Amino acid sequence: MSKITIIPAEGTWIIRAGGAVLGESSRALELTEGDYPPVIYFPREDIGMAFLEATDHKTTCPHKGEASYFSIMSKSKTYENAVWSYEAPIDAVKEISGYLAFQVQDGVAIEQLP
Repeated sequence: MSKITIIPAEGTWIIRAGGAVLGESSRALELTEGDYPPVIYFPREDIGMAFLEATDHKTTCPHKGEASYFSIMSKSKTYENAVWSYEAPIDAVKEISGYLAFQVQDGVAIEQLP
């Protein structure tokens, strides 16, 4: 099993898509799994949910459980299934329940404020 660690992400983090800021949080979590790069998870209440639209897409991770997905609806583009959330993760990672993670891609950026 991949070792998963979850710690509070230091500082303040923002998520941008299509040039708009979708959210800013000083309560984000940093999840590290095995050799993968760390993933920043944002509390849902710190994200402009009006920009997100739930999709029917689901995936299952043996270490975290079932993920639900959202598309980002920006003015210029729809980023399909670019956001995921574990609504009922397995107990070992219960801290990320309801938090949102974003797939960084052209037009979608996660930044730590200086």
